[in-house]
Amino acid sequence: MEILLVVVAAPLVWWLWGVWRRRRRRRIAETPLPPDWQKILERNVPLYRGLPDDLKQELHGHIQLFLHDKTFEGFQGLEVTDEMRVTIAGNACILLLNRPHDQYSNFSTIYLYPSTFVSEHTSYDGLVQSVGHSARLGESWHRGPMVLSWDSALAGSRDIADGHNVILHEFAHKLDGADGAVDGAPILHQRSQYLSWARVMRREFEQLQRQASAGTQCLLDNYGATAPEEFFAVLVETFYEKPEQLKREHPALYEEMQQCFRVDPIAWHEAIRDR
Repeated sequence: MEILLVVVAAPLVWWLWGVWRRRRRRRIAETPLPPDWQKILERNVPLYRGLPDDLKQELHGHIQLFLHDKTFEGFQGLEVTDEMRVTIAGNACILLLNRPHDQYSNFSTIYLYPSTFVSEHTSYDGLVQSVGHSARLGESWHRGPMVLSWDSALAGSRDIADGHNVILHEFAHKLDGADGAVDGAPILHQRSQYLSWARVMRREFEQLQRQASAGTQCLLDNYGATAPEEFFAVLVETFYEKPEQLKREHPALYEEMQQCFRVDPIAWHEAIRDR
C-alpha cells in the first residue's frame, strides 16, 4: 500500500512543482521593468528605441527572467552594476524575441572583465600538446559561462552602425548551442526550415571563405569565414546592426534570418531614424 502511494504521489508532486514553477516565472516576467532600467536600455541599447510597444513588453519579460536566472561576476576589481547587467541582458534578450526563453538555459554565469582579457587555449599536434594565450573581447564556453570585456561590450552596444556587437556575437553562440551542438545551426521554428537554412548558409559561408582568402573585405566580417559557428555569430551581428545592407547584398541570408528570428530589424532602424 505504501509503495502504491509513493508511485501515485511522485508524479503528482512533480506536476504540482511544474505548475508552481511556471506560475512563478510568469509573475517574474510580468513584473514591470524599473524606470531606471528602461533609461539604461534607451541609453545603451539603441535597438530598444526602435522596437514596437509589444516587442518592448516582451523584451522586458525576457530581461526580468534573464536577470533572475543569471549570475554576474566581476574580475580584476570590476564591480558589477545594474547598468552592466541591464545592458548585457537587453542585448542578449533581443535575440529571444519571438523565441522560447529556455534557449539560454545552457549556462548560468557571466564573467565580466573591465577591458580586453587574456584567454588560455590548448592545441594538439599529434600527441604534442601546446598551450597558447590570446587577447579576447568575449568568449562563450560551450555549456559553461559567458566571458565579456565590459568596455568593448558597451561600445559595441551603443554603436549600431558598425556591424560589431560582442554581446550579440557571444550570445549567438549560446543560442546556437541550445540544441547541444555549436555548429552554426540554431533551433528553428519548423523542421522544414532546416533544409533551406543549410543550403543557403553553406553557399554563403563558402563565398565568404573565398573572399577572405583573397583578402577581400565585404559586408560580413572575414572572421565569419573561420568556422560555421563563427559565420552564424557574425551574421547575427550584421542582421541586427546592418539589416538594410544585408538584405540588399545577401537577400537569401536576410530571408533565412527573418524566418529564424521572426523579426525585421530594418523597421527598427527606420523607427530610430524617425525619432
